[in-house]
Amino acid sequence: MQRLTLSLSCPAYDRTRALFDGRVRVEGCDLVAVPMSPEEAFHRAFRHQEFDISELSMSSTMVQIAEGRCAYVPIPVFPSRLFRHSALYIRADRGIARPEDLRGRLVGVPEYQMTAALWVRGILQDEYGVRPTDLRWRCGGLEEAGRGQVVALDLPAEVELQAIGAEETLSALLDEGRIDALITARAPSCFGRNPQVVRLFPDYRAAEEAYFRRTGIFPIMHLVGIRRSLVEQHPWLPVNVFMAFEQAKQLCYVDLAKIGHLFTTLPWAVEELARTRALMGEDFWAYGVRKNAPVIQAMTRYAAEQGLTRRQLSAEDLFPASVIDLAKV
Repeated sequence: MQRLTLSLSCPAYDRTRALFDGRVRVEGCDLVAVPMSPEEAFHRAFRHQEFDISELSMSSTMVQIAEGRCAYVPIPVFPSRLFRHSALYIRADRGIARPEDLRGRLVGVPEYQMTAALWVRGILQDEYGVRPTDLRWRCGGLEEAGRGQVVALDLPAEVELQAIGAEETLSALLDEGRIDALITARAPSCFGRNPQVVRLFPDYRAAEEAYFRRTGIFPIMHLVGIRRSLVEQHPWLPVNVFMAFEQAKQLCYVDLAKIGHLFTTLPWAVEELARTRALMGEDFWAYGVRKNAPVIQAMTRYAAEQGLTRRQLSAEDLFPASVIDLAKV
């Protein structure tokens, strides 16, 4: 069989680095890995399908799969996971002391369907009884004007979503007090400079650890997709790519645990790994469908409840059967 040459776009995370430096290979393939930010990878994948394998926004992928127009076949590799209590910024001068105080407020979000916002809205509803329709939404660029939606949305009429001005940014609007709150994966530039811009959850780690203890959920942000036309030609690709990402992650765990010389530029990284495993388990950054069933179920429910998809998707809707039913030794 002739080897395939495949392009990959994603950040060179510690958990993907072995794919970049050649320590791990996709069986049957030669990989050309191109490091880039997730935002750039999403834009180039969803708009132009430039890469054979790409990191993708999970929420945007769900929207496209529900509409039958996704150019990529997702596999249950989750290169980005993050608790999102840290993603909610507020004006300290608006009387917002708890999540329930957000009702009726103007809330900015770079893209309504972005996965960080999906999780924040889901947590607000499940944990605090604040529904997405209780808020008034404004979307646009965080730091650069003119940002649009990566995927087209057909939201319920009761969702108030408006674009900000063509020359405006969400960070500036929050800085000036023209919106009350902001949901963003990246900290806005006004945070840390304007004392009136603060996090709703100042001790977000404590809030996130408590959330995990209650729910067992470590939120998924992104997944990996393979160009659909390639999977149709080579049905063995999803499992081979999955296995390579899994192997790269396992090498990352090994490196993180080395105390003779530190893998990261943090003095207590090994102790932090032990602390995280004590709370979340040995394979806390798990790939695969079965290990992530509760997280996937929550995300697909949120997408349906928030009007991003017309029905709740199943794991079988999202992933090919070959990566759901993996061989066991």
